[in-house]
Amino acid sequence: MPEIALTAQLVRRFAARFPGKLAVLHSGLGMGERYDEWRRLRRGEARLAIGSRSVVFAPLPELGLIVVDEEHEQTYKHDAGPRYHARDTALRLAEITGSVIILGSATPSVESYQAARAGRYHLLEMPDRVGGGLGADGLHRSETLPLPPVRLVDMRHELQSGNRSIFSHLLQQALDETLRRKEQAILFLNRRGAASFVMCRDCGQVVGCPACSNPLTMHYDGTPSDQRPRNAAISPPPSTLLCHSCGFRTAVPVVCMQCLSPRIRDFGVGTQRVADDVAKMFPQARVLRWDRDTASGKGAHSRMLDAFLDGKADVLVGTQMIAKGLDLPMVSLVGVIAADTGLHMPDFRSGERAFQLLTQVAGRAGRRSAGAQVIIQTYNPEHYALQAAQEHDFKAFFTQEIAYRREMGYPPFSRLVRFVYASTSEAGCQREAESLAARILALIETRHLEGWGLVGPAPAFFQRARGRWRWHLILRAPEAQAESRAVGAFLDALGPLRGWIMDVDPVQVL
Repeated sequence: MPEIALTAQLVRRFAARFPGKLAVLHSGLGMGERYDEWRRLRRGEARLAIGSRSVVFAPLPELGLIVVDEEHEQTYKHDAGPRYHARDTALRLAEITGSVIILGSATPSVESYQAARAGRYHLLEMPDRVGGGLGADGLHRSETLPLPPVRLVDMRHELQSGNRSIFSHLLQQALDETLRRKEQAILFLNRRGAASFVMCRDCGQVVGCPACSNPLTMHYDGTPSDQRPRNAAISPPPSTLLCHSCGFRTAVPVVCMQCLSPRIRDFGVGTQRVADDVAKMFPQARVLRWDRDTASGKGAHSRMLDAFLDGKADVLVGTQMIAKGLDLPMVSLVGVIAADTGLHMPDFRSGERAFQLLTQVAGRAGRRSAGAQVIIQTYNPEHYALQAAQEHDFKAFFTQEIAYRREMGYPPFSRLVRFVYASTSEAGCQREAESLAARILALIETRHLEGWGLVGPAPAFFQRARGRWRWHLILRAPEAQAESRAVGAFLDALGPLRGWIMDVDPVQVL
């Protein structure tokens, strides 16, 4: 599984079917617990291993089947050394052991789907959603359920009509109807905290992290909105500014540090703000917030899933960890607060990620009965990724995306190697990047590598992190010459790269 949050649900189902045969491996377990599970697998006492990324290294002496669920997820890529991709590692492991491997996803990665079209994988499609439940005789009844209708709401029109709420009129009405029917709703926003940044309205100065290049995010202090007493006064609690990169904390300034103006306020929205606004608008609603801030303790994911499945909450507000894989039978409404988050990032995969995330979160609605709906709020309803997500049409998205990748020479029509250098000196960082770029270009010319190219050097999108400046460059090898041996030989010829991070087949280039 791509996330620890998804293991609890899967473990229960497999433990019920294969009692005593199951082992669980993920970083949320203690060291002793992981060792005990590893030893059970090694001895053959457990025949089935379930877990997140590192479970691919589980010691199963008679391995026969590997299932990679949600194979498109970028969390399968380890972002520190060794920079392995669990899906690609699983494919190699299946080749070595002669095992069957299944890559599962409702929204496959462009690379995997192209490989299936090219005949490298065997494509199995499920065109219909399978639902159902237990009948009166206790046996499972299977039925085909339609995917929920998706409606795009243009928030520009909401603003023109005088609605300054983070909820459109349509979403407010749908929430009200859902709560009246005693059903559950999910509100999705892939940004935690209360507000995205704090800015002076006179000089435009944004309060940023002193060690990183990103702005500080505002977080409410005190008791979360979903844990406050019902009759408590509804007012924003004290706030703190937090850096999501290095963890730096500071108080929200009263005046601007640049021009001393008191006209300083927060902008943007996060999951804390959404949960608080739901509590204000619908005082009777029980709101549960599920993000990294609320699910950081051991067993937190399992407790939150239990609470929502047991009907102890009416509205679930969360980030991408609630967007995929969860089977929540009572959810009849999914609302996406801001679909534009991440849509225009300077990464060639930003459109693909937006489509996958929206399609996945839409799939949480109507899993047991018809009549569910999905409402996506956006300022860019014409975007092809959103149009395809509205129709649950992966093939339409793929057709447009693969044409873009082919024209620009991006994977799967090339192979990328990203080089990142970080230094406390900005000038020194730039010099190192320019020096490596010259070496790479000279090697390409010497070896007469036609079609090979270099993007950069340039400052990384997140230019400074934890007090260190970051520059990067990207080597691009054409599809015809992108096999592992050719790329490996080129990297070997470069020699040792001290101080550099080298990422082959990066999943993001920010």
